[in-house]
Amino acid sequence: MKQPNFFYLMAAYGCMLIFGASCNNSESKKNEIIVPKDTVVAEKPVVETKRGPVINIDDTVSVKRIVLTMKDSALTPERVSLKLAEIYDVKLATIISGNKLKVTGMPMAWFKSQKPPYFFEAGLPVNKKPAKSIPEVFIKETGIDSVLVAHFYGPYDLLPQAYDVLDTLLKERKKKLKNPPYAIYVDAPDDSTGRPKNPYKVQTDVVYPWK
Repeated sequence: MKQPNFFYLMAAYGCMLIFGASCNNSESKKNEIIVPKDTVVAEKPVVETKRGPVINIDDTVSVKRIVLTMKDSALTPERVSLKLAEIYDVKLATIISGNKLKVTGMPMAWFKSQKPPYFFEAGLPVNKKPAKSIPEVFIKETGIDSVLVAHFYGPYDLLPQAYDVLDTLLKERKKKLKNPPYAIYVDAPDDSTGRPKNPYKVQTDVVYPWK
């Protein structure tokens, strides 16, 4: 399976943290522009609000997977993006090729925190376990579990909404997580020419194993 470049996968995390700049009142008055009484001032155009994502819920059963993963952390969303790119496209790609393994699915990620410092584990599913242990590489296995899956279509910075929906559903059904939730990047957000796709046509699955 040809592996796309996943540098962009978590780049949207930079959009998740919005910092408002405070203004100094005295400075504002100093730079105030006085408009003559009879002057007609055109209103600023209204900026279209980003529409919400499409989230379809599926109550199903997961499949068995053998996933080679690497753990890392970062202090900023930008560093998360860079490190995920390195794990998927360089480190794991080299290890999989060197051990004559085959990638059997799309990239996966487990996030332990949505606030800095960000701790995460990123992996690629493979056809079998490597013949010998590999430094800094972990083997994660997903079993045949009951899972709630949020099929998410939308910009990556809205992805936390999928986690919120699943958290609410678990609470309503009085169920608990059996294993940590994870994300599967089903679709790449750009086409074969490198042009960005419509984000509302890009699928990301958020999976909650429950008991």
